[in-house]
Amino acid sequence: MRIVTRLIVMTRGHQLGRQLHDIERSIRALPKRSRARLGTMALREIGQASRAEFPHLYGTPPEERYLPWGQGTDIGFARARSDNAEVAMRGIALWLAVAYHETKDTPHQNLKVHHRGLMRLLRELKEDHRTDPSQKWAPQATAAA
Repeated sequence: MRIVTRLIVMTRGHQLGRQLHDIERSIRALPKRSRARLGTMALREIGQASRAEFPHLYGTPPEERYLPWGQGTDIGFARARSDNAEVAMRGIALWLAVAYHETKDTPHQNLKVHHRGLMRLLRELKEDHRTDPSQKWAPQATAAA
């Protein structure tokens, strides 16, 4: 059984790595303002997924819950390739949220590598959000109200 588990983990690690590379390329192609907005969307998706019963299965249709891993990353990845910018950003946010929860507490080394890459990408999005000029007015506007 250990061999089967290792094979499944190795296959999943390869798939997540390939998708992470494409998602990262898509994020880098976005303008800075869109990356800041994507960071907010991704954090919101991660929060919503964490409130689910099984966060790593977030975005998976109920009839597909008995697979070795959920369909959220596949659904998010397909949406990320959309020509519609809004759909693509929502797909990237979904992919980031599901991949984060799937790799967060994994005991497998080849998935931990992808979690570190994912955390680096989320940190960059968070930094883009902090340096977005449109966000500098938000605290002052709420203080004045």
